[in-house]
Amino acid sequence: MINNHQKNIATFIHLSTFSRFIIPFGNFIGPVILWLANKEKSEFIDKNGKQVINFQISILLYAVIIACIAIPFFLLNIISGLAVNNFEDFNFSLNQPAVIIFSALGLGAIAILGFILELVLIIIASLNARDGKIYNYPLTIQFLK
Repeated sequence: MINNHQKNIATFIHLSTFSRFIIPFGNFIGPVILWLANKEKSEFIDKNGKQVINFQISILLYAVIIACIAIPFFLLNIISGLAVNNFEDFNFSLNQPAVIIFSALGLGAIAILGFILELVLIIIASLNARDGKIYNYPLTIQFLK
């Protein structure tokens, strides 16, 4: 049977991801410390801790993939707009500024929506842990099983 202490620890493991707003990489450090310190106390805490860590690693991986796609795209658009006749006349022009602006706005909107979705999922998982349920985050790669 899951007691209130175990539910509270599991809830705090989920909520500790918000420590990233105070400490760099707090979304990894907080849950890992709480999980490692308490995983032996119950299977419920262990499963919740693994879910949180898997979700945070998955989010990081998705962000790195998006950055690897977006950065070359922007660099190629900017470099294609450079016109160098000689070193005295260095002109910077954007041939198609609309493409850069719309792609930046689109990627920015996707990033903001992803961030909001992440916050909502963390809150939902915290509420489930408070109620004694294990929440499986969507699109999470199971690094820790």
